[in-house]
Amino acid sequence: MNRREFIQKTGVSGTAGTFCALQLQAAEAVPKPMFRGRIYKSVKYGGRVNLERLKKLKELGFDGVEGSAPGMDFVGLKKACSEVGLPMHGVVYNKHWKMRLSSPNEEVRDIGRKGLEDAIRESKAVGGSSVLLVPGAVKGKGETHDHVWERSITEIRKVLPLASNLGIRVLIETVWNGFCYKPEQFRDYLDAIDNPWVGAYYDIGNMQKFAPSHEWIRVLGSRIVKLDVKDWGVKNGFCPLGKGDVDWEQVRRELDKIDFSGWVTREGSDGGDDKTAALMNRLLGL
Repeated sequence: MNRREFIQKTGVSGTAGTFCALQLQAAEAVPKPMFRGRIYKSVKYGGRVNLERLKKLKELGFDGVEGSAPGMDFVGLKKACSEVGLPMHGVVYNKHWKMRLSSPNEEVRDIGRKGLEDAIRESKAVGGSSVLLVPGAVKGKGETHDHVWERSITEIRKVLPLASNLGIRVLIETVWNGFCYKPEQFRDYLDAIDNPWVGAYYDIGNMQKFAPSHEWIRVLGSRIVKLDVKDWGVKNGFCPLGKGDVDWEQVRRELDKIDFSGWVTREGSDGGDDKTAALMNRLLGL
């Protein structure tokens, strides 16, 4: 073999080696579908029928949607969801900010609790299994952290006979409301309620600001019943999935450790439902 032939042959070999390495890197960048059949992909949907969007979501591989209650067209939604084959797995209680269960005003608390009961009924009527609840907010002089803790637990306990009778779980979400900013606090709050019909609706992006999301999952463990999916970063705030500071590999690892299986719902925008579907598949291992 002369020098020219040697260079040509080793050049081809080097190119092939580089190509194989790139292929290996690409394969490693896409997580194994470890949660396929265990995680059910959903988006926030609202309270009115939009048949075309339901059909599109079904085509994109979504497993369901989540509504907003009370005040839903639950009869029309149940019919449309059944027609498309895309269930509404639960609802978000849409009065929890204005009619807080932690309000210093007893009348406001009563209205908030009755609204929560209506949301529980509508979730049952549409075929859901849960109501997402923000339990209150630390606001002004009338609501301290202890106030939110004590008042909200008192009101939540009042709705549990209805929730258990209808088979609807009340799932608590932590948000930027001055309450339970540490995973251990949220864990202890749920344990203080101590009822099988109450659990965590953990939002992967919401609490990244206060502690890495995978740490929240580790601490909360089996208390987590459903997940909201967001991303958040120090530099860009709430952002498209995969563009923030959430360590998705660690999130998948911690979810696997607690043997998580259930609904995961995207809240926010990635530039279209098609992009959201692809990102959820990749980041959650679907």
